[in-house]
Amino acid sequence: MISIAVVTHNREELLRLCVENVLARTSPLTTQIIIWDNASTDGTCDYLKTLEDPRICVVQHPENIAMNARARALRLATSGYLIELDDDIVGAPPRWDETLLNAYIRLPEIGRLGAYLEYDPNDPASRYLRYMREERGAYPLSVVNGIRLFEGTPGGACTMTSQELYESIGGYREHKRFPYWRPEIPYEKKMRKLGLRSAYLADLEVRHVGGHRPGKAPKPKVDYFFHETRRRLRKDRIKKILLALPFAARLNDRFHWFEPPAPPYDLASYNHDPREEPSRTPTTTT
Repeated sequence: MISIAVVTHNREELLRLCVENVLARTSPLTTQIIIWDNASTDGTCDYLKTLEDPRICVVQHPENIAMNARARALRLATSGYLIELDDDIVGAPPRWDETLLNAYIRLPEIGRLGAYLEYDPNDPASRYLRYMREERGAYPLSVVNGIRLFEGTPGGACTMTSQELYESIGGYREHKRFPYWRPEIPYEKKMRKLGLRSAYLADLEVRHVGGHRPGKAPKPKVDYFFHETRRRLRKDRIKKILLALPFAARLNDRFHWFEPPAPPYDLASYNHDPREEPSRTPTTTT
């Protein structure tokens, strides 16, 4: 069975769509839905009181701990399979959770499996996915045990892992400095040490609308973004120095120690409309 964890804060309008168009379309395999409210001050609290689905467990937390709430919400999960779901996922096909679980069970080498994001030119997340596939060659399509995958880290928008794996790795941790962060990053590193990979399920798409209007993102989230940008720039400088050494680039091409620095992603200048998404014909079959 499946437990779903949703973290929300001051996004009543989006949460309503998530509940009505995503959570309400789950199959009977989902037996627990944890909605963690991070001290919302809009109408979220009142809305949550109206929900009658017996599977839903609401947690009202007295402060906004942002993504650190995922670790706490998932500790309440009682099912064998876990799904982390963003509150700005506002559309999904019927029984999407069953589709995800059926694929996950058939993919023992995949530790985290996400639903792919339906393309929307107004959604920065789905535009970024298309950019990564078009410009960077990321998320190549492969077929594993008859299942089509876009291989690569799927983030946490709508992603499944098993309770057994989650507990063996130690679960998500909390960040002491940045409450808005990506807890799946250290989780994925530990997972890869076990020989497991992650991917999007190519034939399951959900709709993501982006949770914050331009210029309205919370300051702690902006702070984490700049922190990550500075870290990436420092790493890129080191990579450029290493690649300038004799034979270093050739050896890196052979042994794949690290990805060479890439041009920064510019959402405003990325010309996405005239082009189709990269081919959905698999490049490899295993």
